[in-house]
Amino acid sequence: MDLLVEREDVWAASVDDKPGALAAKLSALTEAGADLDFIIVRRAPDKPGTGVVFVTPLRGDREVRAAAAAGFLVTSKLHSIRAEGANEPGVAAKLAKAVGDAGINMRGFSAAVLATRFVVHIGVDTAENEQAVVEVLSAL
Repeated sequence: MDLLVEREDVWAASVDDKPGALAAKLSALTEAGADLDFIIVRRAPDKPGTGVVFVTPLRGDREVRAAAAAGFLVTSKLHSIRAEGANEPGVAAKLAKAVGDAGINMRGFSAAVLATRFVVHIGVDTAENEQAVVEVLSAL
C-alpha cells in the first residue's frame, strides 16, 4: 500500500460554546496564513458553556504566534499520526487492524475520503506508540 505517513503536532484551544466563537478562533489562524488539514471541535461536558478545538498543522513562526495569541497550545498529551493514500474498500479496517496487531491502543481514529484519496488521523497515548504506528503503517 502506497501511503504518506507522518507524525503531526496537534494544537488545542478552549472555545466558548456560542455562535461565532469557532469562526473567531479559526479566522485568527487564517489571517496568519494557516492552511489547516484537520479541525475537530467538541463541547466540554465537564465545563458547561465551553468546548475544545483541535487543529493541525501549524507551520512557521507567524502561524504559531497567531495560534498562541488565540489561546492555542501544542498538546503534549496527544500523539497523532496522519496517513494519506489511495482509497479502496476496507482501507480503514486494514489500517486499524495493523495498529491493533502491533499491540497499540488507539485513543482516536478519524478518517475521510475525498474523491479517490483518503486521509486518517490516528491518536495514541505515547510518543513511543506514535513512532511505532508510523513504522507499522509505513511498512504496509
